[in-house]
Amino acid sequence: MSMRLLLLAASLLIAAGAAAAQSVVEVTDAWARATPGKAENGAAYLTITSPTADRLTGLSTPVADKAELHLMTMEGGIMRMRPLAGVDLAPGQKVALKPGGTHVMLVGLKEPLRPGQSFPLILQFEKAGASEVTVAVVKTGAMGPASHTGTDLPMPAGR
Repeated sequence: MSMRLLLLAASLLIAAGAAAAQSVVEVTDAWARATPGKAENGAAYLTITSPTADRLTGLSTPVADKAELHLMTMEGGIMRMRPLAGVDLAPGQKVALKPGGTHVMLVGLKEPLRPGQSFPLILQFEKAGASEVTVAVVKTGAMGPASHTGTDLPMPAGR
């Protein structure tokens, strides 16, 4: 009887470990543009993939007073920016936070972001909990992280 109990407990531990491994949210290509010396705000971009349905609900970083989710849209030729309470993550679907769309707004920068530097960004997920990523700072006007060879591309007109 005790052997059965031991086998059951071992099976439950293995299943719990497998379930935990499957619920890990993957965050890739975290980058930010360098900012001019007196800039008070900046932005960060990244790609998120979750194996299960989840929601990004919060952000924090030591380089700014606040990190917020924002959505940039063009309405009648006017750029509009609005904060978002969260971003839904569908199972297995990549969600890109990128220039000209949903992104991380860094409010109250404590010092300029300089190319070649990096900083930590903590993402809070509804189900997966907290996850820390390292954000690489690239040149002003870059359209992607260095891994995508987009760091030297000029910023498109209108953005």
